Amino acid sequence: MINNSAVSEDSVLSLPLSDGSLDELADRLAGDAAAVVGIGESTRFSRETSGIRDQLFRRLVRHHGFRALAVQDSAGVGAELDRYVLGGDGSAAAALDHAWRPQRTVELAASLEWIREFNRGHPHDPVRIFGVKPAQAGPEDYDAVLDHVRESAPERLVELASHLDPVRTAHRTDEHVQRARGIHPGRPFAEHARDALALLRSLPGIDAHDGVLARMRLIVDFHEHSVAGRGNYAGEAGEWAEVVGDFQRRTGLRTVYWDGIAHTSAAETVLGMAPERGPQPTVGSVLRKRYGAQYVSVAIGFHHGDLGSVPVPEPAADFIDARLGEVDLPAHWLDLRLDDVRDQWDGPAKARVISGVYDPARDATGYLAVDSLAEAFDVLVHVRQASPVRWLP
Repeated sequence: MINNSAVSEDSVLSLPLSDGSLDELADRLAGDAAAVVGIGESTRFSRETSGIRDQLFRRLVRHHGFRALAVQDSAGVGAELDRYVLGGDGSAAAALDHAWRPQRTVELAASLEWIREFNRGHPHDPVRIFGVKPAQAGPEDYDAVLDHVRESAPERLVELASHLDPVRTAHRTDEHVQRARGIHPGRPFAEHARDALALLRSLPGIDAHDGVLARMRLIVDFHEHSVAGRGNYAGEAGEWAEVVGDFQRRTGLRTVYWDGIAHTSAAETVLGMAPERGPQPTVGSVLRKRYGAQYVSVAIGFHHGDLGSVPVPEPAADFIDARLGEVDLPAHWLDLRLDDVRDQWDGPAKARVISGVYDPARDATGYLAVDSLAEAFDVLVHVRQASPVRWLP
């Protein structure tokens, strides 16, 4: 079934799907038994895809009782976002200050403000937010380590800073993105971090400062487990899925999981940037094994557009996005769980993926591949033309 809808000039965020279409789609996603709904985007840089994601989430909360949101960020960032939406001090932008750079958008801040307002009206039934990653280092950890050495061994400060100053830039621009953009200083950040830890351990009396050592170990862990440190784009599917599943089972809250489609896919994927690795497990594939049909996977993609930092051309003919783009509408969606739709669309497929390392000159590698489109995604949402998100300072 293709759900036809026109652009509404006065709709929320001028989204290319009408309110009625979004209502029906949210009804389909929630169903009677969905415990976790994974809403994935083919890019984190499109206002239209993030807007649809947000509007589906709002409908799942208002009309279907969903009360938890999982995001791809650390436990600490998740706790800060949760504190804000439960009425904590400060602004949404400030709550995102230590978030992963792709999360730091005006659009996500607006989502947090909406959740906070919803919770104000539902104090005994609030929406909670949590991060799927373990606790990670933040800027304050680097500062604490440097401050300790500045006070206890100032003669080693320059040496320590030579290791920590380059690597802390990864908290604003991921190391693998720096490499792709040609702005990486050269030496792997994990090596710098390990040398900084060795330097700290060599200082007299450091054993009495467990807190400083713990912060430095967090810094090492952050860089060793980054995409560049692991040499793998796939993430840590089992661990992240366990966080989602444990929270959902422990609280009983119907949960929405926001991430990229390479993580929310309910089937293993092959990434076009690393096809030699073969099929890789995803958070969604682990959740599908645990929840069955109670895990619902929706993919929001687009045909072409200007994402601000990079123009994205029309997709190659062998991408599913090209076939979806044959429908002459600003946006439409398909429910692949319907037999007639599945019969028409299922099979091996490539779906466009635009990450921070995307290069238009290598557009043909910007994809994920699955053996069965219908096994990977229950619902496809396709936007014809994308425009950029707005970044927070």
